[in-house]
Amino acid sequence: MDAVSIREAKAHLSRLVARAEAGEEIVVRRGAKPVAKIVPYHAPTSPRRPGGLKGQIVVREDFDDTLAEFAEHTV
Repeated sequence: MDAVSIREAKAHLSRLVARAEAGEEIVVRRGAKPVAKIVPYHAPTSPRRPGGLKGQIVVREDFDDTLAEFAEHTV
């Protein structure tokens, strides 16, 4: 994984994007600190469909109840 400065990334963005398209991951750093990563984009293989997790997520009946720690702050 290659690392480039923000200055280099600004000057050579097209070249870095082409490298990412080829499968490479490039880390962008501010000074010595890594702050971002340029990675290849992979489109979802299947479209999202509503209700895909139906029956797998449970919302408790007391979900909307005020927590005891905050009871004194309610009106």
